[in-house]
Amino acid sequence: MNILRTLLILLLFASVEVCQAASKADFLPVDSVFIERVLAEAKDGKATGNMALFFARKFIGRPYVAHTLEKNDIERLVVNTRELDCTTLVENVTALTLCAGSKRYTFSDFLAVLEQLRYRRGKLDGYTSRLHYFSDWIADKTAMGVVADIQGPVPPFTAVKKLNIYYMSKNSRSYKALRLHPEFVADIRKHERALSGTTFRYIPKASVANAALLRGVINDGDIIAIVSNKGGLDIAHLGFAVWHADGLHLLNASMIHRKVVDEPMTLYRYLQKHPSHAGLRILRIITQ
Repeated sequence: MNILRTLLILLLFASVEVCQAASKADFLPVDSVFIERVLAEAKDGKATGNMALFFARKFIGRPYVAHTLEKNDIERLVVNTRELDCTTLVENVTALTLCAGSKRYTFSDFLAVLEQLRYRRGKLDGYTSRLHYFSDWIADKTAMGVVADIQGPVPPFTAVKKLNIYYMSKNSRSYKALRLHPEFVADIRKHERALSGTTFRYIPKASVANAALLRGVINDGDIIAIVSNKGGLDIAHLGFAVWHADGLHLLNASMIHRKVVDEPMTLYRYLQKHPSHAGLRILRIITQ
C-alpha cells in the first residue's frame, strides 16, 4: 500500500506540472496537432535513424521568422511550429527528442519539456528567466543532464574562448521586453556578468575542413552552435549536424534561405562566407 500511495503521489505531482505548463502556453491548434502527430510517428516506430534528425526534418520548408517568442507583454510559453528561427528550431526538436526518448507522447508532455529547456532551471518565471544567451542555455541544460557539452578530444577542439557578454544590456532598446520594462535590464546584466569570464573549448573553423577527423567527434543530430567573434556575444547561429557524402552540413532555420533547410553547401564552405563565425561548439542530446 505504501508503494502504491507513493506512486499515486508522484503521478499527481507530474500531472500538476503538466497542467501548469499548459496554462502558461501560447499556441494554435495546428501546433498541438503537429506535435502529437510527429510524436505518434515516433511511438509507432516510424522514426528511423537519428531521432533528432527525424524530428528536425519534419520542419524543413517551414518559414524562417524571427522574434516569435516576443509576442506577449507578459512572458508565456510560446509554441510556434509554423514559423521558426534557429533557436526555436533547436528548442522544438530537442523537446521532441527528449519526449520520444522518455516515451512521453502527448502535447502536454511536450509543453512541460519545452518549459524545462527554455528557462533557467526549467521554470518559467518572467522574461529574465528565459535563457537568452546560448552559452547560458548550455550551462543550465548540462547541469540538468539534458545535453552533453562536447569539448574534446584535442584536436579538433583546439580553440578556447573566454566570454565577455554584454550585448543585450548594451542594446536594450533593440528588445521589445526591455523597452517596455527597463527594470529587467539589471537582471539581464547580472546574468551577463555571471557568464563573462567563463571559458570553453571549440573547433576553429579552419579545422572544419578535416571531415575525417570530425566524423569521429560529431554525430548526426548533434546540436551545432556557431561561435561568434562579435563583441558582447557568444553564439551566432544554431542547427543540427548532418553528415553527407561530401562532408558535414547544417540543418537549420536559415535567415539566408528564409526557411528551414538542410544547407546544400558544406558547413566548412558556409563558415568561410561569414567572417564573424569563429568555429563550432558541439552539444549532444541525452536521451534515456
